[in-house]
Amino acid sequence: MFDTSTKSLTSLKIEQGVAWLTMERGQAYNALSDELMEQMTEQLQTLAKHPQCKVVVIKGAGRGFCAGHDLKQLTQDQDAQRQHRTFERCATLMQTLVNIPQPVIAQVHGIATAAGCQLVASCDLAVAEKGARFATPGVNIGLFCSTPMVALTRSLAPKHAMEMLLTGDMIDAERAHQIGLINRIVDEQELDTCVAELAQSIAAKSGYCVQTGKQAFYRQLNQPLANAYEDCSQVMSCNLQHQDAVEGIDAFITKRKPTWSS
Repeated sequence: MFDTSTKSLTSLKIEQGVAWLTMERGQAYNALSDELMEQMTEQLQTLAKHPQCKVVVIKGAGRGFCAGHDLKQLTQDQDAQRQHRTFERCATLMQTLVNIPQPVIAQVHGIATAAGCQLVASCDLAVAEKGARFATPGVNIGLFCSTPMVALTRSLAPKHAMEMLLTGDMIDAERAHQIGLINRIVDEQELDTCVAELAQSIAAKSGYCVQTGKQAFYRQLNQPLANAYEDCSQVMSCNLQHQDAVEGIDAFITKRKPTWSS
């Protein structure tokens, strides 16, 4: 097991192929300060190259997952360039979640609002406890959730995303599940176990296969249909030549458990 922490804003544990990255600003509902976003981005970039990491879980300490940007820090002065740098840091963090080769799971409890909801939408999978609530409430304070919109519109049907953005209303876990923002709802006391089981299920697969699949998934999303098939046909051809595919197919045919190279 590998453990580290950085200035108490985050904590990181890697165990059995799963990295547990926890936001440690529980007293502020894990609001995304510049420092927290920078630390998370750096740790995710390090995990991307970590040989023992096959899955990443993002979670929050305290009473909620993430309340979005730290508005006090964001508005402490009205310097437009400094504020823009904050949104650039956020964009870098969200893109890093998508771009690292490992699947990323959001473990959600309490609230996930504004950029916190964006964080959920940017992860590959999300599991929430029954009491979790979600919103993009910027419209209620005169600041439209334009950057969270980028992630929402890539996860939800346009009209579902637009309803959240225009009303700013809080939705419960059941509604979030219905519209595709989260994958699963569990009892609060079962959240850790459910996420661990999901993460371990993925970690047990070929790392090469899973990482290849994640990268191809996002690359083909906005391609024209013919281009997407051409791209993914090439991906499958290369995948078929990899030793893990050779091993996996032989194990399937001979009815044995495969031994992966990664």
